[in-house]
Amino acid sequence: MIDCHVHPTSAVGEGPARCAEEMLRYADRMGIEWLGTSLGPTFIHQPTAAEIEADNDFNAQLIALHPNRFFGYVNLNPNLLYHSLHELDERVADGPFVGIKLWVAMRCDHPNVDAICERAAELQAPILQHTFFRAGGNLGGESSPDDVAALASRHPEVIFIAAHTGLNWERGIRAVADQPNVFVDTCGFDPEMGFTEMAVKWLGAERVVYGSDASGRSFASQLAKVFGADISDGDRELILSGNMRRVLDL
Repeated sequence: MIDCHVHPTSAVGEGPARCAEEMLRYADRMGIEWLGTSLGPTFIHQPTAAEIEADNDFNAQLIALHPNRFFGYVNLNPNLLYHSLHELDERVADGPFVGIKLWVAMRCDHPNVDAICERAAELQAPILQHTFFRAGGNLGGESSPDDVAALASRHPEVIFIAAHTGLNWERGIRAVADQPNVFVDTCGFDPEMGFTEMAVKWLGAERVVYGSDASGRSFASQLAKVFGADISDGDRELILSGNMRRVLDL
């Protein structure tokens, strides 16, 4: 199985080796082979260039320690566009990262993000974009699935993963349904009945991927959304492994 969405927060203060050991201990119990890691020790909404680099360095060390267990999304702050493009060249074009993580520094409808997407297309790097529909209104730089759908329509050659499916997943699924290059992941909300079935019905199993948001959520609670769903075994395999293997050529 492939978990497309984790963050290195377990034992993070004890360094990359201890953090990796703790994360893999739980992943092994669940039978998860690959972990897609991003962000890191800082977890700051508006990170500086130095903080971005510190997080990316931490994840690079996880990958170096366990190159057959971790893959990475380079964390970017689109407010720092030139730095973002430099990080893409340093971390993705030259390795070891394979994708891009955008959190809440800037809504993805901003023109700066278009420049990042253009480089992502050249590198064939998927973009894991945090998405929420908050009941009380999103943070100033926080994107929604509507924003991702609009961005994806301008960059049809880039694969986007709408992380958390917007939290309000019924609305999130509908928002991205007509945009074939937008996937949704399973993480970031309680293991509610019906999510996976609706995602498969509206998007097709080929556009749904398993992610846990560990360590913020447990692997098991998010796996329950897939194992407990009334879907075919073939669709389950795509969600748990096949789709990300195809996207990343694992």
